[in-house]
Amino acid sequence: MGIRATLKGAVLVGLMATMGAGAAMAQACTETEFSSKTGQTYLEAEQAAMVKKDFNTAIAKLNSLRSTELNCYEEGAVIKLSAYIKIENGDRAGAVQDLLTALNKGYIPAADAAQTYYNIAQIYLQEEDLGKALDYMTKWQQAGGKPDRTQKWQLAVLNQRADNYKEAVRWAEEVRAEDGANYKQEVYDLLLYLYNQTGQKAKLAEVLEVLVERNPTERKYWDAIAGNYFADNEERKAFEVQKAMYLGGLLKTEDELMRVVNFYNRFNAPYHAARVLEKEMNAGRISKNLDHLELLANLYQVAREHEKAIPVIKQAADAGGGGAMYERLGRSYADLQKWKETEDALNKAISMGGIKDRGNAYVLIGQSRYERGDRAGARESFKQAGNNAGRSWIDFMNSEENTKRALVCFEVQSAWMNVENEAKICKRLAVLGEENIPENCKTIKERLSEAEAKYNATPECKGQAT
Repeated sequence: MGIRATLKGAVLVGLMATMGAGAAMAQACTETEFSSKTGQTYLEAEQAAMVKKDFNTAIAKLNSLRSTELNCYEEGAVIKLSAYIKIENGDRAGAVQDLLTALNKGYIPAADAAQTYYNIAQIYLQEEDLGKALDYMTKWQQAGGKPDRTQKWQLAVLNQRADNYKEAVRWAEEVRAEDGANYKQEVYDLLLYLYNQTGQKAKLAEVLEVLVERNPTERKYWDAIAGNYFADNEERKAFEVQKAMYLGGLLKTEDELMRVVNFYNRFNAPYHAARVLEKEMNAGRISKNLDHLELLANLYQVAREHEKAIPVIKQAADAGGGGAMYERLGRSYADLQKWKETEDALNKAISMGGIKDRGNAYVLIGQSRYERGDRAGARESFKQAGNNAGRSWIDFMNSEENTKRALVCFEVQSAWMNVENEAKICKRLAVLGEENIPENCKTIKERLSEAEAKYNATPECKGQAT
């Protein structure tokens, strides 16, 4: 049954409850019964309308009654039955007019006035006239009407539809309180909407907690929680919600999954960002294109997971990354001190083109050769670099070689000087006589000549002052 049919039924029940009030008629009317002739005609009209649903006959008989002189009791009954017939026939405006006439003339007892106001409110609600429906709901309460749970819910919905959010919140909260532990999804959904509209964030958060607990797989509630955190610039909390949604399998689209990747990266968790990105690319939920491969390589490199970055960079190079990706591959190999692979990757990068700084690439090739002991090859690469870094490497190698030569010469020269000092001591001891000098002094001349000859024959000592 539709809402209009339900409302119509409620109005008809209400009308029937107020018809035939008899002795309880308002003080303005002192009559309490029909005359015999009038009563018979009214009874026939009532039977035709309520039992047989023969409204044409009922209307004809009511018209015949109106053409006669009626007392106040009879006129009130005719007006109320007319309202009933008009509701059944869809003439809601006419029904309202009849009911208001009955109220204004005192034909409806004070005890039934509240129910009549409620009936009028329901008629206006059928007409989608929310303003008047709410007006008469207010009059109903002012006349003593006490909303039950159903009517409180209706007031909450009506006020929400009329954008009276503050009133809607009041009634919805009363409904929730009345429900107690009896959870009603529609009540919480309405409160969710109303708290959001009125900016009551603390209450909104509390309702969302209940909704998520009750409906852990309902995406819209998680989105609402994250949205609130975003609105308050609490991105860390928003990230935690997004992470929970991801772990719960609620995020499906590439944009949603990439948001999680970017959140991990933003909050200094590049390794976790890389793991999510790689997992989702392998599963086909994130496209394995050059941009995403490059991002994955970046994440692994920032996380210093160079072993994991290398196969990704290779894929990116094969996906059209060109020389730039091979340059990155070479740098990754260098970080792992895989020098042969470093040189191979960088040579390929230079041959393919597209790298930003060829000079730095040659420097890294030079370093890879240096580390493998190819000093001549290293010098050649540093010269090809033609930049400060290359020149610094050459200066370093020159200094290194000069130092090495100086050390070789120093060792030979020190040995010669030691023998010379020994010869001076032996010369002083010569006064003791041949038979009394130490054994080492007997060979001093030969050893001194050998030391001098070795110094003069050492290439590293050429040009050195003695």
